[in-house]
Amino acid sequence: MAHQYKPRGVCSQRIAFDLTDGVVRNVVFEGGCSGNTQGIARLVEGMSAEEAVRRLAGIRCGFKSTS
Repeated sequence: MAHQYKPRGVCSQRIAFDLTDGVVRNVVFEGGCSGNTQGIARLVEGMSAEEAVRRLAGIRCGFKSTS
């Protein structure tokens, strides 16, 4: 199932992804640092959504809590 997320307070304007049986697929970021967003997309590909959230939770950008 296709999903879209509009983050706030970060450089990316939109994150689109598929979630099938709890597994993340086809992650595409709109905006943000191309290298960082491509890396994140490839790292979470095939990962369970719960694991992706667990691993990325609490990551900060300077003083901003952005994950």
